[in-house]
Amino acid sequence: MDLETLCGKMEETVRRAGAYVRTAVPQAIDEKSGHSDLVTEYDVQTQRMLMEELSALYPEAEFMGEEEHLQADVTVGDCFVIDPIDGTANFVAGYNRSAVSVALLRDGQPVLGMVYHPWAEEFFSAIKGKGAFLNGRKLTLSDRPLADSLVGFGSCPYYRDLAQRTTRILGAVLDVAPDIRRMGSAALDLCDIAAGRTGAFFELKLSPWDYAAAGLIAQEAGAKVFDLQGEPLGFSNPSPVVAGAPSAAEELRTLINKTK
Repeated sequence: MDLETLCGKMEETVRRAGAYVRTAVPQAIDEKSGHSDLVTEYDVQTQRMLMEELSALYPEAEFMGEEEHLQADVTVGDCFVIDPIDGTANFVAGYNRSAVSVALLRDGQPVLGMVYHPWAEEFFSAIKGKGAFLNGRKLTLSDRPLADSLVGFGSCPYYRDLAQRTTRILGAVLDVAPDIRRMGSAALDLCDIAAGRTGAFFELKLSPWDYAAAGLIAQEAGAKVFDLQGEPLGFSNPSPVVAGAPSAAEELRTLINKTK
């Protein structure tokens, strides 16, 4: 199946998953690794729903997902990378900024990505080399410096050892940028860059399912997305992520590396 045809069929599946998440009222909440790392019955059920439907669409693909220790070798062949509810803490709190995120990796590189924000009815998508879209409208970034950019960030809630450095970096960012934003969904934060709402984003450690789809969407809109060395992101292990309009992203990466 070609990527354009698969993208159209996947959109229906991802929208159904988002509709399920939107109508849910969390009842069963567990902690995975600590009080900041939450999983609800809806995370698990949404992932299972996505796996079932995506398997029917494309049975050759493997799966990597946030829930139920779903791992695969993403470096060979095709693999769906799923985050059923990116922003679970927001979801649990009733703060309606969460998303369903699905990427398709081919031999370790993203070739298709979708992020659906069901409360805002915003559907972001991208196919490698074909551009990024929001509800069917093509997204194209204008370059801008860090001094003209709102900067989104993640606070590494699952990695408390990185909290103090994150705080120091924020102080340095505020010496340059107009303001910062912490919204609780890395996938949507990266999509905000694609949409031109923010100019840059960073988090010192994210899992592949947090950025696999949205990173491609941001890149296809014209953003730079890399690690602290300026290298492309990997998808086998967690990674620091820096993203933004080209000038802002490089300035932010330099600033982060200077702030220990």
